[in-house]
Amino acid sequence: MPGTQELTRRIKSVKSTRKVTRAMQMVSASKMRKSQSQALASRSYAELASGLIASLKSPQELDIPLLKQFPDAQKIGVVVISTNKGLVGSFNVNLLLQLKDLESQWLSSKNGRSVDVIVVGKKVSEAATRMRKQVIADFPKSDGGEQVTGVYAIAAQIVHMYESGEYANIYIVYNHFVSTLTQKAVVKQLLPFSEGTGYRVQGTEVQLASATKRAMDSGLTPKPYTLNPVEYTFEPSPELVINHLVPRILESQLYQALLESDASEHSSRMIMMKNATDSAGDLIADLTLTFNQMRQNKITTELSEITAGKIALEGQ
Repeated sequence: MPGTQELTRRIKSVKSTRKVTRAMQMVSASKMRKSQSQALASRSYAELASGLIASLKSPQELDIPLLKQFPDAQKIGVVVISTNKGLVGSFNVNLLLQLKDLESQWLSSKNGRSVDVIVVGKKVSEAATRMRKQVIADFPKSDGGEQVTGVYAIAAQIVHMYESGEYANIYIVYNHFVSTLTQKAVVKQLLPFSEGTGYRVQGTEVQLASATKRAMDSGLTPKPYTLNPVEYTFEPSPELVINHLVPRILESQLYQALLESDASEHSSRMIMMKNATDSAGDLIADLTLTFNQMRQNKITTELSEITAGKIALEGQ
């Protein structure tokens, strides 16, 4: 059993750790509020922008490369957004599990031959290297708040990949913010734009429209919905307008995914730091109790020795 001096050192060490975790909790809480407001403010716009292209009548008939489909292609591309730092629990592990599941489904399909990965964030970059994934691009992720300019290079890479005709689908894997306590790793199809394109969580494809957000917050799984074809009037021509519009919509989807990932990251880290702070407090209480018991036993032993010595002297 450790002595009182060792217990004193351990209590002091745990108290120092608790100060650090509490400070990190407060920093994460401040960042969480800002990132959550950004993600929720732009979510409806991103959903409606994606639904605009998906609701077009026969978009494949237009001479627009990003609206074409390549069902015979033998590759898929996957963008994975992770964190740069740790202390986020299973945040990054869930992303890798979704990536592994997506790879298994594609490689076991009729046309599945290859999965190319685009990584955003240091953690997934390190994991992809360690797991020997076929990484074709590695983009940095900002820790100081996402800027829309940060998605331009990623979007350009995706456009170049898809227009080559070598990829049947382009997906994105990230953590979708549901609430402060809940973040879900999801797989979303970026290209081609199609009816039913949405979020797939553990094999179930759902469209997270703003009307279903309350259901998600309450733990319910919203049902998929289908989009009815809508006729639009374009000037000067559909090809010119949509050819300019589609890359912007793709950028909005990427930007929204980064915002959702940021909100999820700070929420997860705040919860982890709160749990660490609470655990440190419990450990300090246990160590203090043990220290007091040992000190009381030592005092009792000393009093007993003094009493025994006094009785022995009086007996002489």
